[in-house]
Amino acid sequence: MTILQLKYVITIATSSSMREAANRLFITQPALSLAINNIEDELGIALFYRTNRGISLTKEGEEFLAYAKQAVSQFEIIEDKYQKNRSGQKRFAVSLQHYVFAIHAFVNTIKQFKEKEYVYSLHETRTDEVLNDVKSLKSEVGIISYSSSNEKIMMKLLKEYQLKFVPVMKRDTYVYFWNEHPLADKAELSLKDLEDYPCISFDQSSENTFYLSEEALSDYDFKKQIKSTDRATTAELMVALNGYSIGTGIMIDSYSLKEGFVAIKLKEEDPLVIGYIVKENHALSDIASAFLNEIIQYKDI
Repeated sequence: MTILQLKYVITIATSSSMREAANRLFITQPALSLAINNIEDELGIALFYRTNRGISLTKEGEEFLAYAKQAVSQFEIIEDKYQKNRSGQKRFAVSLQHYVFAIHAFVNTIKQFKEKEYVYSLHETRTDEVLNDVKSLKSEVGIISYSSSNEKIMMKLLKEYQLKFVPVMKRDTYVYFWNEHPLADKAELSLKDLEDYPCISFDQSSENTFYLSEEALSDYDFKKQIKSTDRATTAELMVALNGYSIGTGIMIDSYSLKEGFVAIKLKEEDPLVIGYIVKENHALSDIASAFLNEIIQYKDI
């Protein structure tokens, strides 16, 4: 079994048909079918159901897919580190939940290093992906948070993934509004005050069995809720629908979204602990250390 064959399985699993998968892989459909048949013969299991309507994963195929993704990801990390680095390019990656202060810290870090060539990556993504990225060293550093509702789950996963968490700040609960929202002039609000408006939150849906929300009050039963995966989309929804989001109240001069928004204290408390994660016993690069120094500038605990 080869990495290429694993990539075939992953591509087929995300395609509607063998023909589509073959086109995406730039090989013929018979060649792809033969490669999958060889894998299934080698494993002694069927990975896919084939019907006139298309293809779908078997139960064994779903389990195999998870391992295939992990193996391919690890291979790409090795390839990226030891082959592409020959060009002399500086490389650094951070994964984070949706926190603007961390983006500013990333920018300030880059400005410190006057590299002629570099490939820097900033992955703003779901909590489970932040954990996995640091676990696999796809990213050297991760920025995450937890509240009282998911603290035990987070601590369990950090221990399981062999990740070290360093708290940086503990923030009270705030509501973000567009400044023309009917409630934007209030000094303090309660959840009762917000019932007529949709709560816009970042979608954490994944195959992970745990719900790892990055926002406070994640276990509250909001009557109106919209899930978004993008910061700009969230902002557009807040403006267009008089929606709101729940956050830390941090209002940094953002490059795109601070202007026109306000943060108002929420009466209901569910403080967030925000910090960074690194892999245990991993020797940090000089740029990773510089980034953490920037993050620590925000420390209040």
